[in-house]
Amino acid sequence: MAKRPREPRESDPQGPDLSRRSFLVSAGSAAAGSVLAGGLAGAATAAEAQESTDGRLAGLVNVRLKINGEQRTVAVEPRTTLLSTLRHRLDPALTGTKEVCDRGNCGACTVLVDGRPVYSCLQLACTLEGSEITTVEGLGSPDDMSDVQQAFCDKDASMCGFCTPGFVVATTACLAKHAAPDDATIRHELSGNLCRCGTYPHIFEAAASAASKSGGRGR
Repeated sequence: MAKRPREPRESDPQGPDLSRRSFLVSAGSAAAGSVLAGGLAGAATAAEAQESTDGRLAGLVNVRLKINGEQRTVAVEPRTTLLSTLRHRLDPALTGTKEVCDRGNCGACTVLVDGRPVYSCLQLACTLEGSEITTVEGLGSPDDMSDVQQAFCDKDASMCGFCTPGFVVATTACLAKHAAPDDATIRHELSGNLCRCGTYPHIFEAAASAASKSGGRGR
C-alpha cells in the first residue's frame, strides 16, 4: 500500500505553504520596518530643511509695524496674524481689536490698513511692514473720543460690546470714503460686520449722527 505523503505542519519550514499566522507576522514586521525607515528619513529631511532655512521661513522673525502712528518691532512666527500680534505679542498689548470668530466672518477684529478696513484675523503680520495700521485705540481715547466713538456712546449703539470696536473702525472708514452717506450707503459699508445682539438700528443711527458732525473727515 502506497504511503501517504506527510502533511506539512504550520511550523514546518519546508512546507510548500505559509500559514496565515506566519504570513501576518512577516507582513507586519516588514510594514513596521518600512514605516520606521520612512519616519527616520522624513525626520532627517525636516532637520535638513530647518538647518537650511534663511530665517524667514521658520521660528521667530522681527517685524517692524507702524501702529497708530508709532513704530513697533515685534518678534512673531511668519504664520502669526495681525490680530494675534496686536492682542498677544505687543507690550503693551492692544486689546481693543476683538477676537470673536477668528475666520473673517464677523468683523469684530476690523482695523484700518492704509485707510482701508480689513479683518485683522486674515492678515499676516509679517506682510504689513511699511503699512499704516490703525486700531480702535488710534481713533481716540476716553478723554478725547472721535466723533464716531462719541456717537456710539450717545446713541447707545452697543450691548455686549464685542462687535463695537469693529463697527467703530468700519464706520470711520465709511465716513472717510463718503462725505454724506445716506442710510443705504451706511448699511452697505457696514455689511461686513455682524452684531449678534441685534443693535443695528442704534449702530446705523450713530453712524448717521457721526456723519453729520464729521463732514467726511472720518473722525
